[in-house]
Amino acid sequence: MNIIVCLKQVPDTETQIKIAGDNQSIVTDDIKWVMNPYDEFGVEEALRLKEKHGGEVTVIGLGPKRVTESIRTALAMGADKGILISDDALEGSDSLAHAKALAAAIKELEYDLIFTGQRGVDDDLGIVGAAIAEFLGIPQLSLIVKVEVSEDGHSVKVERPIEGETLVITSPLPALITAQKGLNEPRYASLPGIMKAKKKPLAEKSLGDLGLDSSAFGLDARKLKILELTPPPARAAGKIIEGETPQEKAAQLAKLLHEEAKVL
Repeated sequence: MNIIVCLKQVPDTETQIKIAGDNQSIVTDDIKWVMNPYDEFGVEEALRLKEKHGGEVTVIGLGPKRVTESIRTALAMGADKGILISDDALEGSDSLAHAKALAAAIKELEYDLIFTGQRGVDDDLGIVGAAIAEFLGIPQLSLIVKVEVSEDGHSVKVERPIEGETLVITSPLPALITAQKGLNEPRYASLPGIMKAKKKPLAEKSLGDLGLDSSAFGLDARKLKILELTPPPARAAGKIIEGETPQEKAAQLAKLLHEEAKVL
């Protein structure tokens, strides 16, 4: 079974995000970049399926050279080879353009399953997985928390939670699955895995290598444009409820909730 995992590099969730002077981007100085957490679930599930059914796991990342670090992390976890799509023309591209480039790279490979994270924790759009499936003309199974591939390798059964229930879906392969929390617990890369990752193949491809026109990428080609980024409003200071007895404090709290917070 040949499995592909698409990963994105995002700011660490503990990083303090600052809006740049153009009010349309963020300051990238001193940001710690990591593999998107939802993509980690995809890598782990691909490795588990490989261990059960055999085959090969290929990890594809898109972006500047630093994305290589996240690809190497996936290789250290156990993936077999990596591909980095890197091109200056990609700078400022939107999610649809990213999906188009990833789909073009995938078309050159043999695959049975594709994993992506259900969304990136940076922009929270959740577009890329669905768009890749559309470009490739294959089924997309989203927000999945359990994956079972049939013994003959021709179909997959997945589970998706919906409003307190579980939706069970079967699909022929190839298919694309977007992974979410609950699917598994990603493993840590071992020291031997980290050493082996340095020798595993990692190819770099440009848009031209994929047969794509660079004019369809970048800021000017965006279908989804960012008009302005604004920070969330500052949180108001809390209040301490005064009173001699619990009853007095409860009455004062109820009054504030009614008159100031307007929730009662």
